[in-house]
Amino acid sequence: MSALPLIFLLLFVTAALISISAITILNVLTFPRVRPAALPENPPQITVLIPARNEAAVIAATVESLLGQDYPRLRVIVLDDNSDDQTGEIARAAAKGDRRLRILKGLPLLTGWLGKNWACHQLAQSALEEPGEDDDLLLFTDADVTWKPGALQAIAAMQRQRRADLLTVWSTQTTITWGERLVVPLMALVILGYLPAVLVHRTRWSAFAAANGQALLFRRAAYQAVGGHSATRAAIVEDITFARRIKTHGARLLMADGAGMIACRMYRNWRQVRDGYAKNIIAGYGSVIGLLLGSAFHWLIFLVPPILFVISLFTPLTPISPLWEGMLTLIGITLRALTAAATRQRVIDAIFMPLSALLMTRIAAQALYWQIRYGGPQWKGRTIRPAKQTG
Repeated sequence: MSALPLIFLLLFVTAALISISAITILNVLTFPRVRPAALPENPPQITVLIPARNEAAVIAATVESLLGQDYPRLRVIVLDDNSDDQTGEIARAAAKGDRRLRILKGLPLLTGWLGKNWACHQLAQSALEEPGEDDDLLLFTDADVTWKPGALQAIAAMQRQRRADLLTVWSTQTTITWGERLVVPLMALVILGYLPAVLVHRTRWSAFAAANGQALLFRRAAYQAVGGHSATRAAIVEDITFARRIKTHGARLLMADGAGMIACRMYRNWRQVRDGYAKNIIAGYGSVIGLLLGSAFHWLIFLVPPILFVISLFTPLTPISPLWEGMLTLIGITLRALTAAATRQRVIDAIFMPLSALLMTRIAAQALYWQIRYGGPQWKGRTIRPAKQTG
């Protein structure tokens, strides 16, 4: 059998990995990071908005970390989204009577809305009922995100300095079980390896836009200008939709790394990791076809090289086997290690990158099963079926 097709395949993989490496190195060197900062002069009001559905295990730590911030103009609103585990009561107890916390009872889900988007819309409407300035800040965050002392002050200073209409922060991910360790840090690999931050921050192209729903800090006027959550009511990845809308409206998007000041443990076991990622993965790729093509691409760059390397140890496949396949395998592992180091993850876990690619394939299969069986992802007792949006 001719080695020519295999050589062309390896040339493609080589070009892809070199391109990803260049983007990764550029991002690691230039990606903004949240650092301790002095309080801005005349600091804006920050209203923290937390949708919470069955978050009894984590909501207390989040409320305590926010109310413990030394920020002079702070309000925290938690929406208890029809929980059946005392989420609201636990949040109220964690506040210990602090009047800066308000708890709302969520209304029944409306047709055409997704659950989280509807909860955030209710939170935003409550916040916007209060008088405010255009430069006041609305911070949408999740119930499992914790804030180190000074974190709110730091992001307020960064938003003011960079004149960001939307500042989105990539939380430092806490991972403990093997399911978490092998999958969750891949989010950093995607952002740092595939999305040049310089194009996100310095161009108006909405294709170069991303955001993290764990921390979305809007200027009040900008949130209203892009239509708020009414404009993203049916978007599964509403954070990315917001990022694109900000850019198409001529506003300024800024991405930053949480740098340990903003942290999150999203999941606690493999099943939660699988279902959590499967919930968003089709929407993240844009379509089922996009997911299939993306999965095939990641097999080519992260799985095929180590498989060919092992085979080449016994039967050389190309004129420079197994050196070529080994080099490509090493580049893939190094990319994973570099993004782990940049985002405070375990660098040693990079050696399992081929296994991580297999686990992502399992997650993709779960998403496809849900799509075929139920018409959409399953999450917290609801089937997520995106509807056509208006507005």
